[in-house]
Amino acid sequence: MEHYFSPLSKRENFIAREIVDIAFKIHRLLGPGLLESVYEQCFCHELFLRAIAFSRQTAIALNYEGLEVENALKIDILVDESLIIKLKAQDLYHKVWEAQILSYLKLSQKRLGYIINFHSPIMKDGIKRYILYTL
Repeated sequence: MEHYFSPLSKRENFIAREIVDIAFKIHRLLGPGLLESVYEQCFCHELFLRAIAFSRQTAIALNYEGLEVENALKIDILVDESLIIKLKAQDLYHKVWEAQILSYLKLSQKRLGYIINFHSPIMKDGIKRYILYTL
C-alpha cells in the first residue's frame, strides 16, 4: 500500500524550526530539573516574543457516536492553530506520551506535534517530532 502525503507548508516548517530553537534556548538557559509548568510559561513567553500565536492548556471536545465528550483532550500548547506541543520534565521517556500525542493529532485533526522533555541532559535527545500523514 502506498502512502501519499503533502509536504509541510512553509509556515509549518517555519513554526517547527522556531519550536526547536525555543526548546534549545530554554534548556540552555535553565537546564533540566524544573517543573513542567515553569517550562510551559517560558515556552509561551518565547512564542509571544516571536509573535507566534498560541494557546495554553487548550481543551478540545470530541464526538463519540453522537456523545459530545467535553474537555476530552488537554493540549499543553497549541501553536498557530496547527501544531501540538506536549511538554515533559521527567527522567524516563514513556511510550504513553507517544500514544497521547498521536491521539491528540488525530482527534484534533492536526498534522504536526512535538514531545519536548526538558529533563533530558542533552536537549536534542528530548525532542521528538510526529507528523500524521493522510492516506
